[in-house]
Amino acid sequence: MAEKLYTIPINEAFDNAISGETYDCPICLLQAMLENNELEIILGASMMEPDVRIETNKKGFCKHHYDKMFEKGNRLGLALILESHVAEVEKKIFEGGTLLDGKGEKEQKKLDELEHTCFVCDRMNYNFVKMMDNMVYLWRTEEDFREKFKNQKYFCLPHYKQLLEYGRNALDKKQFAEYFKVARDIEKKYISELGNDVSWFCKKFDYRYDSEPWYNSKDAIPRALNFLSGGKNTKQ
Repeated sequence: MAEKLYTIPINEAFDNAISGETYDCPICLLQAMLENNELEIILGASMMEPDVRIETNKKGFCKHHYDKMFEKGNRLGLALILESHVAEVEKKIFEGGTLLDGKGEKEQKKLDELEHTCFVCDRMNYNFVKMMDNMVYLWRTEEDFREKFKNQKYFCLPHYKQLLEYGRNALDKKQFAEYFKVARDIEKKYISELGNDVSWFCKKFDYRYDSEPWYNSKDAIPRALNFLSGGKNTKQ
C-alpha cells in the first residue's frame, strides 16, 4: 500500500504542474521538493545527530549541493558540517604513509571515491524511488490521479524515461499499455508544439518576421532545455 507521506506531495506536484503558469514537469517539481527538504533537514537539527554526522563526514557533498547549502544562508550550520568533514578528509587522505610507499595512488583512489559520493544525493535518490513507486500505485488505484496525469503539460525526457521504467516494473501488460499511451501522447503533443515555438523563435531574428508577434516562443529556449535535460523552469 502506498504511504500517505508520499502520496500527498505527489498529488500536490501534479496539481501545481497543471494549475501553474509555468511549464513544469511534475516529477521535476517533486525532485525539487525532495532536494529542498533534504537541504533544510541537513542544515537544521539533523546536522547534530551523531549518525548523520558520521555519514556526512564520510560522504561529503557534490559541488551542486555545496552551492545549494551555501545559498540557504545558514553559515553557521554549514560551517559546523564543514568543520568535521574537513577533519575527516584530512585524516583519511593525508595522514600516514610516505612519498615512497605508493601513497599517491592510494590518495588518488580515495579522492576518486570521495568525488562520487554526496549525502544529499543519496538521500534524494532513496526517497525518489519511493515517490516513483507511489506515483505508479496512484495511477493504478485512483481515477482522480489518472485524470491529473492525463492533463499534464509534459514530462521532461529524463523523467519520461523513468516513468516508463517504473510503470513497466509495477503494472501488468494491460495497465502499462494504457499508461504508456497516455504518457506518450502527452510527450508527442508537447514536443511538436515546442519544436514549432523554437522554430518561430529563430524566425523572429529574420527581419522579414520583425513585425510578427512572438506568440508562445519568447521562452522557447529555456523550455526546450528543461524538456530535454530536466529542471524546473520559470517563464521569462
